[in-house]
Amino acid sequence: MKQRRRIYEGKAKILYEGPEPGTLVQHFKDDATAFNAQKHDVIEGKGVLNNRISEHIFSALNRMGVPTHFVKRINMREQLIREVEIIPVEIVVRNIAAGSLAERLGIEEGTVLPRSIIEFYYKSDPLGDPLVSEEHVTAFGWANPQEIDDMMALAIRVNDFLSGLFLGIGIQLVDFKIECGRLFENDMMRIVVADEISPDSCRLWDIGTNEKLDKDRFRRDMGGLVEAYTEVARRLGIMNENERPRPSGPVLVASKDKLH
Repeated sequence: MKQRRRIYEGKAKILYEGPEPGTLVQHFKDDATAFNAQKHDVIEGKGVLNNRISEHIFSALNRMGVPTHFVKRINMREQLIREVEIIPVEIVVRNIAAGSLAERLGIEEGTVLPRSIIEFYYKSDPLGDPLVSEEHVTAFGWANPQEIDDMMALAIRVNDFLSGLFLGIGIQLVDFKIECGRLFENDMMRIVVADEISPDSCRLWDIGTNEKLDKDRFRRDMGGLVEAYTEVARRLGIMNENERPRPSGPVLVASKDKLH
């Protein structure tokens, strides 16, 4: 079995060369980070849960016609994805005041916002992913005006879908982050949703109790992160009552593995 070529390693995922040109294998690690990796731990089973939940969400988005980089899940920790050129801007959609928004504007956490708010953050760990405006994004060439419009349209569609999905299982979508990338196909380029959508990138509160079912459990030293993520997976119907996230190492992908 040949050694796979590592393309990139981030805080929570590793990207490997894919079995075909234009594809990558996205491996979910058990690392948990917060505050731009100033806080770090390894939580067994977290990567498996994020892989399964993100697969479920991206598969549904694909079926709805929302363009994404996701192709299929390969195993418990890995996905086959299309290679994209990541735009260095995080798109955050906020429905309820929490986290940095509540702190910046002095709004009580849990306050329902007058309408959903879209924010942009420049992807830079050394700078702490600063909040930026559309003017910054276009002035520095991170994305052009049409690409910003496309990203905002995708963010709104994802928000509508996720809000309904989670509401149906008794969970409130407080806010979430997505990343987008440029997917090049022949002479065409389109903006697609990339990275992951999981409790790592969403704030999810139980509707009845306001219990946090997301990474704030790690950020705020609440404990029970795997249990919370498992509860989300079970409500989504991804895992049965007795199934537990099992750790497993990287698995090589045969070169004959085809897209579908």
